[in-house]
Amino acid sequence: MTSRFPLRPEHFGLPTIDRLRGYDIWDSYLTPADSDPTGDRLVGSIANTIPTLDKGAIRRFCVFQHVGLGTADPATEARLRSHPEDITEPLRRWPDRLLGMIRLNANDVDGSLAAIDRWVAEGPMVGVYFPGGRRGSLSCNHRNFDPLIARLTEVGAVIMQHTWFKTGGKGSPGESTPAELAELADRFPETPLIAAHAGGEWERGLRAIRDRPNVLVETSGFDPTAGFVEMAIRELGPERIVFGSHLPSRSLGTEFGKIFGAEIGETERRMILGENLRRLMRRER
Repeated sequence: MTSRFPLRPEHFGLPTIDRLRGYDIWDSYLTPADSDPTGDRLVGSIANTIPTLDKGAIRRFCVFQHVGLGTADPATEARLRSHPEDITEPLRRWPDRLLGMIRLNANDVDGSLAAIDRWVAEGPMVGVYFPGGRRGSLSCNHRNFDPLIARLTEVGAVIMQHTWFKTGGKGSPGESTPAELAELADRFPETPLIAAHAGGEWERGLRAIRDRPNVLVETSGFDPTAGFVEMAIRELGPERIVFGSHLPSRSLGTEFGKIFGAEIGETERRMILGENLRRLMRRER
């Protein structure tokens, strides 16, 4: 039975849908069907997430797609290599909304360089995502990253690196921290890099990259503790923060709450919710 009282954003302390549309929101971090990113599974997961994106008036969104390069299980890898249409189908379905970014594994330098040329240099993807420390990945300060970042810079790719500080140390040797991303940024000072999740423990994460003006932070993934956005603006400036929802594995209300609950001005809010990501993509492409 259809409810006589449909839920609206303003019921939860958020702006009205019309006001949300006025921000022209671009989402830098979406993770549909991460456990099985093939064919109908991925398309179905994105389709199921679209209504939530619509409720938040999110106009465009980045999806990190596996392309058969050591970022998924062997069976999935083999299917993706033999069925590239699984990779292109979401882009075909939502050409005006989906921004594709491929996942790379720096263990395979030659394969990653070939994937950059195949998927990014000539399109249809706009950038790359380096995942966390799963399946034998390398931390982002490893020298294997240097030829990849150099080529990505040449082709104008947006670069997102998963980062996390954990109490008690890393979960695996290949997990990257913002401090390690700062080392990579020092080697490529003209290349913008995005630290996903602001390092999780965001106070440490923000301090680790604040003196690297080419490093931005992404807002999703950690609990919506008060003060994060305010500190990020103080330490980095509002131009170095991009919004991410982490849908469908996180709550849009949680991630919106960080931005709309922060004591900041409307100019800063607009920059975080879309202007910074659009500027970065224009610069890089």
